[in-house]
Amino acid sequence: MAGEAELTPTGYIQHHLQNLTASVGEGTFWTLHVDTLVTAVLMGLVIVFAFWAATRKATPGVPGKWQAFVEICLEFVDKQARDTYHGPSKLVTPIAITLFFWILMMNLLKMIPADFIAKPLELMGVHYWKPVPTADVNATLGMSISVFFLMLFFAIRAKGFGGFTKEFLTAPFGKWMMPFNLILNIVEWLSKPISLAMRLFGNMFGGEIVFLLIWVLGGAGIIGALAGGAFGLGWMLFHLLVIPLQAFIFMMLSIVYLSLSEDAH
Repeated sequence: MAGEAELTPTGYIQHHLQNLTASVGEGTFWTLHVDTLVTAVLMGLVIVFAFWAATRKATPGVPGKWQAFVEICLEFVDKQARDTYHGPSKLVTPIAITLFFWILMMNLLKMIPADFIAKPLELMGVHYWKPVPTADVNATLGMSISVFFLMLFFAIRAKGFGGFTKEFLTAPFGKWMMPFNLILNIVEWLSKPISLAMRLFGNMFGGEIVFLLIWVLGGAGIIGALAGGAFGLGWMLFHLLVIPLQAFIFMMLSIVYLSLSEDAH
């Protein structure tokens, strides 16, 4: 770490919450969070490779341990998708699998102490790297906006463009209350992706700050190290539940929204 501010706990935390950015075009018209993009793509490739490794040696008889584990995970997600979504689309289960396991892999990076990633990167000349993509609101908004466009696609495919537009303008109060219907439906549709993104981001970002605070506490002498170790272990065990739970909630709400978008009001 370069800079005197990093000698203080505040500087240390701010340093680890700083994204590695790159500007596109003149000035700062478009700023990319390079660490979020690289880490998210890397975690996606990891889960694809893990599933590919399970299918590569798949057998119709007694499965191996990894194949059995992957099959159990996929069957769990498939069952949740089938129980929640009752429409005709066959895309919902692949969407649910992608969302759940991708978010789960990104969330799991929280279990790696920040310095375990930051220190090696500093030796390579990279001084800022925020390791958890889901602790970046840009990543969670990107995923939720993708779900929003899927909702529009499912709704228009099920009702037709005319039927969707008519329902958007006339439900729930009838055609004579069209302005109120329009405002209500706009708020309803926009609130879904925003709440999806903010729920996941808030939990992951808050957890990241607590982990950093505990890490700082561990550097405050022997008593601080003992307290930091105890608090860190407890918070880590708690996050073993939070990490898959947040991925599950994002997946389930996405399926519910896709199902609701096809239903008539």
